[in-house]
Amino acid sequence: MIKIEDIYNKLNTLSPFELQEKWDNSGLIVGSMSREVTDIVVSLDIDRENLLKAKDKTLFIVHHPLIFSGLRELDFSKYPSNLLEIIVKKDISVIAMHTNFDKTHLNRFVFEEILGFKISINRDFICSGIGDWSRDELLTHLKSKLELDTLRVVYPKEKIKSITLTTGAGASFIDEIESDCFLTGDIKYHDAMRALSRNLMIIDIGHYESEKFFVDVMSRELENLGVFAIISQSLNPFEFY
Repeated sequence: MIKIEDIYNKLNTLSPFELQEKWDNSGLIVGSMSREVTDIVVSLDIDRENLLKAKDKTLFIVHHPLIFSGLRELDFSKYPSNLLEIIVKKDISVIAMHTNFDKTHLNRFVFEEILGFKISINRDFICSGIGDWSRDELLTHLKSKLELDTLRVVYPKEKIKSITLTTGAGASFIDEIESDCFLTGDIKYHDAMRALSRNLMIIDIGHYESEKFFVDVMSRELENLGVFAIISQSLNPFEFY
């Protein structure tokens, strides 16, 4: 058994919680620092299936906070209260490593170790690199590395000399991108129109698909800290037909 406080302190050394954005809710979401846990589970999100599989007194280390803002009710028929009911009944604890971990680990990991690109610029949520790709070569590479069958592309260029990546949802950075091509997820219609007006190529690589690697980098970093964790990846809420 190990105290949550001990794990929290290790995580804070790894990726300081003070780096999170003001709107974020990283840190201890459910539990108490003095509580002892039996198992540690790493997952992108918490869903009903991995909660039911978990042992009592498990600590979940996740990327996305289950609670982002103040709850006005606990209606156990609605999300996220329905999951919180299971969490409390099973004495489960939850720590979220969200925007702080994006800045220190996740974007770089996906850019370098998953996609195999070389970083020339790395600041907060943005990783950029230069190279020489044809459109078809780049799209094939992304489909293979991210395990995607299709890609939504805005303003497809024949030749790409520079690429920027923001995992998850990075459309708010469109006006800051100076690369030929921007890789991110959750691209909306008006985001696409903004990019088109700037002659910026955007490839929607999916929110889940670009951040699912959280479990890989987090479990590796925990192992380096001498902490053993079980991977229990949450399911992609979307199904494709």
